[in-house]
Amino acid sequence: MEAHIEFSESLWSRLVKSAERRGYTSPQKYVADVIEREVAKDDTISDAEIAQKMEDLGYLDHGRDI
Repeated sequence: MEAHIEFSESLWSRLVKSAERRGYTSPQKYVADVIEREVAKDDTISDAEIAQKMEDLGYLDHGRDI
């Protein structure tokens, strides 16, 4: 599956420069690697931890009268 993401010109310019500094062969490969690392971080967080973070941010109220 191929997906497309739109970036502002200024962000794309920053991504291109960052990819070049890090030795990537293309900004697309750099972006894919960065996203993969971020998603992998989520894989280590338990559902309970995610629920707690969401509750702390106010997204879950667990029946409280808000």
